[in-house]
Amino acid sequence: MGINFDEIKKKAQSALEESAPKIEHGIDKAGGFAKSKFGQHAAKIDNVATKAKGLLHKTTGKDENGK
Repeated sequence: MGINFDEIKKKAQSALEESAPKIEHGIDKAGGFAKSKFGQHAAKIDNVATKAKGLLHKTTGKDENGK
């Protein structure tokens, strides 16, 4: 009776895929808030947000447009 890591991975990936739009919205919202506080670093904030979305899409197996 061991732990089935493949099953856990599939469930986690499924939950991530279902939540991806909400996560992406959260990334955008957090980026907007950070830019309102640290506007002089807007380019860096945008870069981090873009990388976070890219990682999200890579993890869910979708392209950068979420398809």
